[in-house]
Amino acid sequence: MSQSTDPDHFFQTDDSIAETNRKTVKSKNSNGSPIRLPSKILAIIADPTDAGRVYVAEAAGTARRVVLETSSKTHIYRGPTAPLTCLALSPSATTLFAGCWDKSIWSWDTNTRTPGRRYTGVHTDFVKAVLCFRLGGKDFLISGGADASIIIWGVPSGAKLHTLKGGHSMGIQHLVLDPVTYPPQSELSAINFFSAGSDRTIRRWAVVPIPHAGNELFPLFSASLLDPSDPIIAHETSVYKLVFDSDDDLWTASADGTVKCLSRDRAWEEDTVLQHGDFVRGLGITDNSMGDNWVITGGRNEEIKVWNKSTGTLHHIFSGHYDEITDLVVVGQKAVSVSIDGTIRRWSLKGDDLKKARLEAEGVGEEGEEEVGVGQGVEEVEEEGEGVGREVQEGKVLMTEEEERELAELMEDSD
Repeated sequence: MSQSTDPDHFFQTDDSIAETNRKTVKSKNSNGSPIRLPSKILAIIADPTDAGRVYVAEAAGTARRVVLETSSKTHIYRGPTAPLTCLALSPSATTLFAGCWDKSIWSWDTNTRTPGRRYTGVHTDFVKAVLCFRLGGKDFLISGGADASIIIWGVPSGAKLHTLKGGHSMGIQHLVLDPVTYPPQSELSAINFFSAGSDRTIRRWAVVPIPHAGNELFPLFSASLLDPSDPIIAHETSVYKLVFDSDDDLWTASADGTVKCLSRDRAWEEDTVLQHGDFVRGLGITDNSMGDNWVITGGRNEEIKVWNKSTGTLHHIFSGHYDEITDLVVVGQKAVSVSIDGTIRRWSLKGDDLKKARLEAEGVGEEGEEEVGVGQGVEEVEEEGEGVGREVQEGKVLMTEEEERELAELMEDSD
């Protein structure tokens, strides 16, 4: 017997109907020059080899490379049939890695799109975070899962080298290399990385090369928790993202609705608190030595907020997404955000553009929202064939009821 996915075929409360109508109306806006993809977008990373490109991960199980200037997708990476939650590039940017609901990490050649090695058989739940680093001329992959474990893999071999447990009691949300130790000063220098978890803790880990005769780097290393009894605790609940700024201080985004700056010089004491509101998943920081620097935040309330990094004051709010913002990245003088609404949106951080945006926002506030054009500025990304095992309707991939439930659980962080 066939099953309907049409929401009109199910009982809905007045609140749910009102929310659906609100999203329908808001979806027509052109703010942020939206690029629409066929499914929910769960992650975005910048392309270090080209400031005009980004990679995104979709709930439909595909990853894409998108050119921001032309709004065109140049590469689609296929294979998984479950949602992709996170992305990472190899140090040479020639391999793309994606963590998946199927408990594995997929990889592709970034240029040819040829599937590479699949890292599997270790995680017992969703893979939520991936990170790649180079040590002694060899590439290694770190993955964090909803199973609260961190795995270090050999990239060429696919072999599991280390399983790190005991740091977090709940799922891993994000991983980041410590810029003070990476790139390493020598082949024998230790590398530190940080992990953020659903248990509200931030942990520090060390990867230490093991030398052999001749004082050359042996292709193995030890890995251990640096703070077994002293985790960094700065938030009330889940920590979703970690970003280091140009001063090597740590910025954190949390489900408690705040973004915080933790001072390295003061042993990670809280230095700045930004009250974004609701769950904050997106976080980016500009590095402009000649002008103002900004902290950009995004989350469940659908807003992109731009804060003055020096003063901590709110400078501007961009509105355009009509569902939860899942991630964002700073690319040049733009913030690029992605959302459950299936759009990539671009927000200029140039001084003149920010000033213009603030004036326009004030004008909209005085005249109402009638100025928002219906269907204007939304650019459809052309597809290469059918969706991966999912029905496509009105440009969106429809997920099964079970997949929708699992996605909701993932976004709610109920691991």
